[in-house]
Amino acid sequence: MSNWIEVGEVETIPRLSARVIETAQGSVAVFRTSEDEIFALEDHCPHKGGPLSQGIVHGTKVTCPLHNLVMDLTNGKAVEPDEGCTTSIPVKVNQGKIFISLKE
Repeated sequence: MSNWIEVGEVETIPRLSARVIETAQGSVAVFRTSEDEIFALEDHCPHKGGPLSQGIVHGTKVTCPLHNLVMDLTNGKAVEPDEGCTTSIPVKVNQGKIFISLKE
């Protein structure tokens, strides 16, 4: 079962950036693309645990700030030739407010 939690407004996250939300399940990085798409991933790179929230957002991808591993924001998987994945968190936007869904 999922629990939708309001985590802020779209406008509070600069384009091509992220915000970290602390949850009981760990840190979640909420990303905003240049096209105002919103994505959420667990905030750790599968390679060395780097903070994805501090990475460079480009298109629907983020590059880890530690070792340049590129992650797909749409599914949490590393982009080839990189390998690995992090958990993708369901996200929705309603009237400019961002909600993430965490498992109970």
